[in-house]
Amino acid sequence: MNNSITSSSWLGKMMLALGPGIMAIGYTIGTGSVTSMIVAGSSYGMQLLWVLMLSCFFSWILMNAYGTYSLVTGDTALYGIKKHVKFGAIISILIIVGISIGQWNSLIGILGITANALYEVVVVFVPSAAAYSYGLILAIAVLIISLMYLILWQGKYSYMERVLTFFVAIMGLSFVLSLFIVLPEPVQIAKGLIPTIPDVPGGKMLVAAFVGTTMAAATFLSRPLFIKGKGWTIENLKDQNRDSLWAALLIFFISASIMAIAAGTVYGTGVRITKVLDMVTTLEPILGKFAVAIFLIGTLGAGLSSVFPILMITPILIADYRQGELDIQSKQFKIIAGLACLVGLTVPIFGANPINAQILSQVFNVFVLPLVIIAIIILLNRKELMGKYKASMVMNIGLGLSLVFACVVSYTGVIAIFESL
Repeated sequence: MNNSITSSSWLGKMMLALGPGIMAIGYTIGTGSVTSMIVAGSSYGMQLLWVLMLSCFFSWILMNAYGTYSLVTGDTALYGIKKHVKFGAIISILIIVGISIGQWNSLIGILGITANALYEVVVVFVPSAAAYSYGLILAIAVLIISLMYLILWQGKYSYMERVLTFFVAIMGLSFVLSLFIVLPEPVQIAKGLIPTIPDVPGGKMLVAAFVGTTMAAATFLSRPLFIKGKGWTIENLKDQNRDSLWAALLIFFISASIMAIAAGTVYGTGVRITKVLDMVTTLEPILGKFAVAIFLIGTLGAGLSSVFPILMITPILIADYRQGELDIQSKQFKIIAGLACLVGLTVPIFGANPINAQILSQVFNVFVLPLVIIAIIILLNRKELMGKYKASMVMNIGLGLSLVFACVVSYTGVIAIFESL
């Protein structure tokens, strides 16, 4: 008994030690990521593993870059861009608008998928509830978003970090447990590291969605604000470096686990994933009713861990632009977060397919990314700002490759959208 308590306490301390990295995981691995990984794994096996790996690698570079800039200068991202980059005010406003559109679109799909997932759980235990699908899904969505908003109303960073840690831990443990039961062939995993794009309708859009959900600009721009909320200073530079690395590794491992689960159970069977329960139905012959619980718990953890940060993103970016502070107790913060809650109810209200809405929203997240990378390249190379911490050649190479990768994927996303019209 004592050993169990000690282990649980150790796990909790380890998760909380991630600091701002736990927010990065919350932003990155939501139902958008789960959806993209499931569709990719079920349709193409592990073929797109290389895209995930590159996205996580460049995410680590960008998290580290923005974190370092914040600790050295004391500035947050948009406030620094506005002050120190030519046309910085215009660039910052474009970034706020672009990220808000992308993240609120994500919230629409996330809330729809999460409400659908909970509805499927209810139907498993109360089959007669299927006759009230629309009303029940909408009621669940309203309950979820209301609870998240009430937590935000408390206005304490440490409290929000602990709640998010709980959701992320549930998500990670659920998906990793599923992975060990349905692990795909090692050869299939190895082939996924060879760069190829599925030459089929929807292949390009899925690649763009991968990057949109993994290299989310919101993750990098919000990092300095959460570093401030954590109370870190230049003395925590090593903590920041370690935190960004662990966050990127966990994002890759959890996301790859989801893709592998889908590849190991669905790929090659001809089954097409079109709604939340499709994946569970496929797992059920292998795991029985346990599949419903374990996979939907992971999906719920992913959804709830993303709703929380997304509600925060627009008000904190506006506060960042205006004064460079993490202000989560202001009237402005609560009003804008409340508006986001209403936007998030779009899919449940209109009864749209949350899978399609989620994948398309992830594509839109890519387009603002090049601006975010260019801005941090300029800031890190300003000697008067960074002093001895000015970007090294290795960092500049990494940021340069990140920019090239983001531009290529943005172009791919444009092509994918036009092809889908």
